[in-house]
Amino acid sequence: MNLSSSSLSINLSPTHHPFLPSTTTNTNTCSSSSSATTCSPRCSFVSSPVSLGASCPRRSSPVSLIRRKSQSFFAGLEVVSASSSGSSDMTITEARGEGDESEIEAPLLDPESYSKPRRIALFVEPSPFAYVSGYKNRFQNFIRYLREMGDEVPLSLALSPRIISEIARFKPDIIHASSPGIMVFGALAIAKMLSVPIVMSYHTHVPVYIPRYTFSWLVQPMWSIIRFLHRAADLTLVPSAAIGKDLIAAGATAANQLRLWNKGVDSESFNPRFRSQEMQKPLVIHVGRIGVEKSLELLKSVMDKLPEARIAFIGDGPYREDLEKLFAGMPAVFTGMLQGEELSQAYASGDVFVMPSESETLGLVVLEAMASGLPVVAARAGGIPDIIPEEQEGKTGFLFNPGDVEDCVTKLRTLLHDNETREIIGKAAREETEKYDWRAATTKIRNEQYGAAIWFWRKKKAQVLGPINWLVKRLFPVPPEVNA
Repeated sequence: MNLSSSSLSINLSPTHHPFLPSTTTNTNTCSSSSSATTCSPRCSFVSSPVSLGASCPRRSSPVSLIRRKSQSFFAGLEVVSASSSGSSDMTITEARGEGDESEIEAPLLDPESYSKPRRIALFVEPSPFAYVSGYKNRFQNFIRYLREMGDEVPLSLALSPRIISEIARFKPDIIHASSPGIMVFGALAIAKMLSVPIVMSYHTHVPVYIPRYTFSWLVQPMWSIIRFLHRAADLTLVPSAAIGKDLIAAGATAANQLRLWNKGVDSESFNPRFRSQEMQKPLVIHVGRIGVEKSLELLKSVMDKLPEARIAFIGDGPYREDLEKLFAGMPAVFTGMLQGEELSQAYASGDVFVMPSESETLGLVVLEAMASGLPVVAARAGGIPDIIPEEQEGKTGFLFNPGDVEDCVTKLRTLLHDNETREIIGKAAREETEKYDWRAATTKIRNEQYGAAIWFWRKKKAQVLGPINWLVKRLFPVPPEVNA
């Protein structure tokens, strides 16, 4: 496959796109033998209101129970450094003033409950599944590994009157909804009607996007909606410590009911970067949704100062046409959406990856670039510093001050002109991503984070029912002989 514009070309191998949305339900494929039953889980992303993926038999998944005492990332509304090992493990506790009771920390559930299969109802927004996105990738891998662990997972990408009856028949142990969006309101209503714990994972930092797309006065009403939703949740999951800090500061959730959804990347799916033997200008690439909130116009000013380089935009979105006009006449190419092997080859064809966005809640494409051995230059904003923390700057990648063209150009030029530095940082970046694993991230959510949500739900339920039980006992006392 050859994609070219002006003097820019990228050679990619065409391949089947395995993760395009389907209009039909895909259930798990199971095969039996005399010794065991094996299942090959496939993700269902459907246009129908609900898809019940319950075709795999329930089975046990033994999990070792290790209780580690971690430093609180959000105590006092301040984000403190993570452990030096690079682990994203954290325990979040509630900041309290003088005279308050001690911290309330959700205990781990009985280990036997970990191996017991669960029924999990997922409510996610459908629009990000129409293009390449970290949101889509995260949920695809999440569903895949939940099913491998023996759980039954219905996924709903729409709301309709029959959703309540479908979910009621499914009898979920827990409901998990992405936030913010429309689906989360339906999920919350169903969770309350069925008296089921609800977890909300926060994926899109809408208050940051609003001034770019509409009116700034809508920011505060949006925060009011976010506070209403997440205060009603039993647990909130965030993709980065920076986003968690914002939610706590806005009063959207208590610190002890906030958890980090660990990063994950399938590093084996990305080929190490290779250099073309052709005498070409070095190639800067960007992968992701092409939207106005991504600050991609900044790259026009950056590339004007780097005439010795080319740039490729991998992805699609509503801002693509405007961006193509902005880069007209420059050595730039827009490939559209790529997946699978084509996407891997696109990463591998680059020399440096650039991410100017200031609104990334995580920045999964940054992890994918690093997994490809591609040095990264990204804005020091959102969830990116979680991937390239301060102590790793200049070792696994570079961060530049948001909106600072000169800072971005300086760091790109360092990598574009110094082959040895580029190779050293690219190798270190790939080694760093090997610490992140989708299976481990899913296991932590399933066992520890869902377990915490269930504990908080039981506690809240006891607080509500406690006064009622007390009143019933006072109004209808049990005779002593009955007690005897």
